Amino acid sequence: MKTHQYEAVVVGAGGAGLMAALYASKGGANVAVISKLYPTRSHTGTAQGGIGAALGNLEEDKPLWHAFDTVKGGDYLADQNAAKVLAEEAIDAVIELELMGLPFDRTDEGRISQRRFGGHTSNFGEKPVRRACHAADRTGHMILQTLYQQCIKQEVKFFDEFHVVDVIVNNGVCVGVVAVELGTGEFHVFHSKATLFATGGWGRVWSVTSNAHSLTGDGAAVALRRGVPMQDMEFFQFHPTGIYRMGILITEGVRGEGGVLINGRGERFMEKYAPNIKDLASRDVISRSIYLEIREGRGVKGKDYVYLDITPETVNRYLAEAGETRRIDRETVEKKLPDILDFCRTYLGVDPVKEPMPIQPTAHYAMGGIPTNVDAEVVLDDNWTVMPGIYAAGEVACVSCHGANRLGTNSLVDLVVFGRRGGMAMAKYVKGADFVSLPANPAREIEAEFERIRTSKGKTRPGELRSAMQKTMMEGVGVFREASGMQTTLNTLQELKRRYQTDLHIDDTGRQFNTDVIEAWELGCLLDLAESTAVSALNRTESRGAHSREDYKARDDENWMVHTLISRKPGLAPDGGAGDYELNTKKKVDQSLAETDDRFKPKVRSY
Repeated sequence: MKTHQYEAVVVGAGGAGLMAALYASKGGANVAVISKLYPTRSHTGTAQGGIGAALGNLEEDKPLWHAFDTVKGGDYLADQNAAKVLAEEAIDAVIELELMGLPFDRTDEGRISQRRFGGHTSNFGEKPVRRACHAADRTGHMILQTLYQQCIKQEVKFFDEFHVVDVIVNNGVCVGVVAVELGTGEFHVFHSKATLFATGGWGRVWSVTSNAHSLTGDGAAVALRRGVPMQDMEFFQFHPTGIYRMGILITEGVRGEGGVLINGRGERFMEKYAPNIKDLASRDVISRSIYLEIREGRGVKGKDYVYLDITPETVNRYLAEAGETRRIDRETVEKKLPDILDFCRTYLGVDPVKEPMPIQPTAHYAMGGIPTNVDAEVVLDDNWTVMPGIYAAGEVACVSCHGANRLGTNSLVDLVVFGRRGGMAMAKYVKGADFVSLPANPAREIEAEFERIRTSKGKTRPGELRSAMQKTMMEGVGVFREASGMQTTLNTLQELKRRYQTDLHIDDTGRQFNTDVIEAWELGCLLDLAESTAVSALNRTESRGAHSREDYKARDDENWMVHTLISRKPGLAPDGGAGDYELNTKKKVDQSLAETDDRFKPKVRSY
């Protein structure tokens, strides 16, 4: 077994991981990035519409307004100190990306262009504001390429197609990780002073998702199995505009450019649900509105979808009715949304400049994850106890700047702001820390688990279990939830985990590029996270943000202005049941902005 030693190890090569690696390296640390994908294939590259920052290039804007929208959009569960950091540091982060060479779209004056996005307003909710800085509709792709180039320039060491499968803890200190080299099947130990997880989300828990097949929650699952609690797992965002049946995302930028949602009767229905901001309401509001339209028989052609219409004829009619002088034409749509047009033409046979796009909500983003403070240090309890040597940033982390529902563009802001802070914190930490020794044979347990999977000859193939998991999660823990449905899902998940342990069948028993074994192990991660989500959701008896219960429809600020921390019985296999989880709901939400500004105090959300 090969052992590598680096002062700082970053797991994941998306935007958060690359930003952390860049800043840890600039701070003098010897850095390695471990990624199961080639870095530029990381999921940050799929982010389309923009990155939010109150630059005020096209109209007045302020970081405090951005923080307000973040707190309100998160249904007041966001930690307000984190929302403030997010909004204030977004400006410097975006300008820094520009100076690194990121090719943002430009105004006529040469400044970074900005567009509207759902939930972003001026003057504390007064009207929509242009805050999303964009590079056509491939902003995430441009961020990923820019940061990767900077890391190469900084001589950061990359281990591509190395899959991290365990975190090494010795006497309560994180001392590194274990990874499988995909090309050989060999296990490698990475010994470090500081380790940062930036492994993204776990949308593959659901059957309709915008997430790539690689988003299986590996980082969150291995941390959970080694004693790190997960925070706010009940909150998973369903983006309102995924391509019907496929889940491929259609950016919110379409609505930012004037696109409208139309039901099966040809009505612009968001006027009913959000009369002030209409199609630019926050994502949870729009997703529920779409489901209500479908439930009441107003889906298109009686099916489970509605239309998103960006055709110039429709958009210009509504712009005129609203008294706006702005108009769009085919050339504008082609220039600003080229990838979206290509997706729809390729996968749907629909030309969005001539006809509307069929869409439905799609599982998109985890608001919950590994709990951290604003410096990306992992915390273990409601007393904010820091676990030495381990950090997290990006979607896998829960800082919690997004609360119960993330605003569009804030995922990219999260990546660069808290990835940068995490990198700086690691660089500072390693200067004053020594290498803590590795435990004896640190890869022994995970090697045994992989051998169990590789030699399993039961009757059930991983794909069968995965499909059953995704189906039951869509039915019981989707946009709308109630106790009996969630309990049924929980019972199903526990049976699937039992079969995973006792009846798994693997066809490929080789070691080189054995995707059969790797995908089976990833399935175990998904099962753990699915169960954590269901247990947390069943426990929260209120509706808030992306957690919408039919049996508890009101938001309950008196009892539930707290974060959920869920811990599971230690072990590397997903063999737990509901009784093996411990829930802690004592971690209070930070309301530091509300202490001096009444506008940040919880109130009924309206749009």
